[in-house]
Amino acid sequence: MKTINIGLLGCGTVGTGVAKILIENKGLISSRVGASLILKRVADIDIKRDRGVCFDNGVMTTDAYSVVDDPEIDIVIEMIGGDGIAKDLILKAIKNGKQAVTANKALLAVHGNTLFRAAAKKGVDLAFEASVGGCMPIIKSLRESLVGNTISSMTGILNGTCNYILSKITFDGSAFESALSEAQSKGFAEADPTLDVEGIDTAHKLAILTSLAYGMEINFHDIYIEGISNITPIDIEFAERFGYRIKLLAISKNKGDRVEARVHPAMISFDNPLSNVSGTMNAITISGDAVGDMMLYGHGAGMMPTASAVVGDTVDLVRNILSGSKGRIPLLSYQFDNIKKIPVMPVEDIFTNYYFRFSALDHPGVLSKIAGILGNNSISIKSVHQKGRKTKGSVPIVILTHLAREADVKKALSEISSLDIISDSPVLIRVEDENGED
Repeated sequence: MKTINIGLLGCGTVGTGVAKILIENKGLISSRVGASLILKRVADIDIKRDRGVCFDNGVMTTDAYSVVDDPEIDIVIEMIGGDGIAKDLILKAIKNGKQAVTANKALLAVHGNTLFRAAAKKGVDLAFEASVGGCMPIIKSLRESLVGNTISSMTGILNGTCNYILSKITFDGSAFESALSEAQSKGFAEADPTLDVEGIDTAHKLAILTSLAYGMEINFHDIYIEGISNITPIDIEFAERFGYRIKLLAISKNKGDRVEARVHPAMISFDNPLSNVSGTMNAITISGDAVGDMMLYGHGAGMMPTASAVVGDTVDLVRNILSGSKGRIPLLSYQFDNIKKIPVMPVEDIFTNYYFRFSALDHPGVLSKIAGILGNNSISIKSVHQKGRKTKGSVPIVILTHLAREADVKKALSEISSLDIISDSPVLIRVEDENGED
């Protein structure tokens, strides 16, 4: 039986999970693959901590470069994270002709074009299933299962931290700060939760998916990003009244010569299966011309679910090595000559439905002034709700709109904000109806 030597860079939470699977399930994996996978070297800055995994003597090292330079290593798994030394190590591994695996979505979103070109030029594979959606096979679905489909759109819940927080606000009535604190205490959120709650982590993932789906270069910097820190229980309550739930969505639509790619909180109807994805779970719907609509659901993060995806990638590379078929599947789903620079639409150009909440003084004519400004900006009102208690002399006015253009909405809200009858900044939440209509 052939032996495949593996080097692991980074042995934190997920890295430890990878090591655990490779060591404890070694026999199972060998029986399925037809090769013996040996975890030959593991690099980490702390090699003394007890990780609950039994490594052979001499496996652990603090010198990551010695792993990527080891001529006996066949596959390098990068679990360090960030876009500093992780990038340098992957490029060095590629230069040395090694196959590579990463779960580093931030690195791929920012430097993926460089890394994938280097891998293609060298003739090695760079696998990255675990970078998006944890154990959900999103990358494999787009690159392999849906290869015969023109993908028209994708909508996903891709961050378990945000989904947990919004679930707590929705079902327990918690304030954002309280829900975040609980998420941190349970290990669902980092001490600095900015990447998660401000939507950046989700945007990293969307940048990767959009490239795979539409044959475009990875473009993270042009994605519109808005987080969940301003979502309040009162808006969740209104959403429930109207038959909606609020989720942080990653939304991508193929417009031919342009692509929509945006991350923001949105109201979706109870009929949408994504509305029932709660807690730390992730899910994504993909629309293709042959398959119609499909949905993937599962743990988007966590030690063992993510490690499972990493090991799955590793086994794919082992099988390629055994069959001598490196580069069998294009790294970014399309042949490199067919990958284009497709622009991402400015958010001002999108059309969708909207929820507005205004805090207005309880004076006659308030609603007519607001409605007049909306009408002057080509925004048609679907319904108006003025129920609610006064707060510091103000009453909430909630408006749902028909389809409107974002640029018109922002102009109208700016004008309404300047009225002396408005006591606080207006709240805007986009409403993503499944049919894209009213």
